[in-house]
Amino acid sequence: MSETPDSAVRTYIENHRAAFLDDLAEWLRIPSVSAQPDRAGDVRRSAEWLAARLKETGFPTAEVWETAGAPAVFAEWPSDDPQAPTVLVYGHHDVQPAAREDGWHTDPFEPVVQGNRLHARGAADDKGQVFFHTLGVRAHLAATGRTTPAVNLKLLVEGEEESGSPHFRELVEAHKDRIAADAVIVSDTGMWSEDTPTVCTGMRGLAECEIELHGPDQDIHSGSFGGAVPNPATEVARLVAALHDEHARVAIPGFYEGITELTDAERALFAELPFDEERWLRTAKSHGAHGEAGYTTLERIWARPTAEVNGIGGGYQGAGSKTIIPSSALVKLSFRLVAGQDPDRLEEAVRAWAAATVPAGIRHTVTFSPGTRPCLTPLDHPALQSVVRAMGRAFEQPILFTREGGSGPAADLQDVLAAPVLFLGISVPSDGWHAPNEKVEIDLLLKGVETTAYLWGDLAENWRDARAR
Repeated sequence: MSETPDSAVRTYIENHRAAFLDDLAEWLRIPSVSAQPDRAGDVRRSAEWLAARLKETGFPTAEVWETAGAPAVFAEWPSDDPQAPTVLVYGHHDVQPAAREDGWHTDPFEPVVQGNRLHARGAADDKGQVFFHTLGVRAHLAATGRTTPAVNLKLLVEGEEESGSPHFRELVEAHKDRIAADAVIVSDTGMWSEDTPTVCTGMRGLAECEIELHGPDQDIHSGSFGGAVPNPATEVARLVAALHDEHARVAIPGFYEGITELTDAERALFAELPFDEERWLRTAKSHGAHGEAGYTTLERIWARPTAEVNGIGGGYQGAGSKTIIPSSALVKLSFRLVAGQDPDRLEEAVRAWAAATVPAGIRHTVTFSPGTRPCLTPLDHPALQSVVRAMGRAFEQPILFTREGGSGPAADLQDVLAAPVLFLGISVPSDGWHAPNEKVEIDLLLKGVETTAYLWGDLAENWRDARAR
């Protein structure tokens, strides 16, 4: 009896499972910690190792790309189908710092298999999730009898994500023509849980600033001058108080203009997730939920913009008292942005709001850091539906949807390439990203392999159909 396409994929994966895990372990032994200057040679060695292994996988092109910091890896495998769409897979090969004394049970750079878990720094974040694409494309070819992928397949694996991707935007812009794609697959993400496979549809953007208020040219006596000149510490408190209204909505004029609102369908899909708010609060080390009125906790952290006070200070902070009017005070703010918002427009709005709020007699400066744009893919996008179908085949159950409350470099790819960003990850919260004893569930890792084996054919077929309509 001949095998079905799905059983052929699973048979191929099982036959190559041991070699795949051995190769991954070899990569995980390279301590590619981008944040530590003395590991720069290891980060380079990691890039060179990956480029060589991608060549062995079958990619005709696999190159180490230099940046002003750590190197990235680019690979390309064209399809022999002239109508094939082009897909760019994004991930990173650098990892967080790790040492045995941090609380690791074993050497963080000596992979250990315990039951169905592979423990090592980078097992889930992000080497494991990058590497499953190598076995996935081979399983895709083996099951379909193709000699090239059904899509024009590209990989871009950066080496500075764990250090804030300081040179990534520059890299993407410099190589825009080489990495041009119809869709971007980000494999640096996770699922809701082992029992609830999910696809992430969006990521919030980020803008950060510091507002400093200046009053007297030096600290002055509060008895001699208090009540007669403006106090920067008082005014910074008023500024913070003016940041939100009584419904916890951001009160900066124009803040919500143009945002993409949650649809009823998205809210219903979020509600299907098995969310336990009390358990979530324990994870958050907090004692009560709070936020914009009219939205659930998940909606607030995934799909609504925010303004947060990250730090506030001014005046005397030592023991005892010092009766002064301080010369200055400051507040540090961060804004999470959703689709339809732009960091540059947000900066203009904040500067106008601060100028209108700070009283006469107080000088102020507003300093912004470079921002990150949000990204969102509509639920009905054909490429997203291909990801959902491929995951559904691999996991043999319905796939639900999440978003990501944090921010990342994926938005740079969407912005520069003008392509939808799709998230394909199999990591779960217990994997311990950035924590001691990071691990990946081997069965889930292989489900990632299986998903990509189905994805390229589904994406090629349905992208072509979508473009024909």
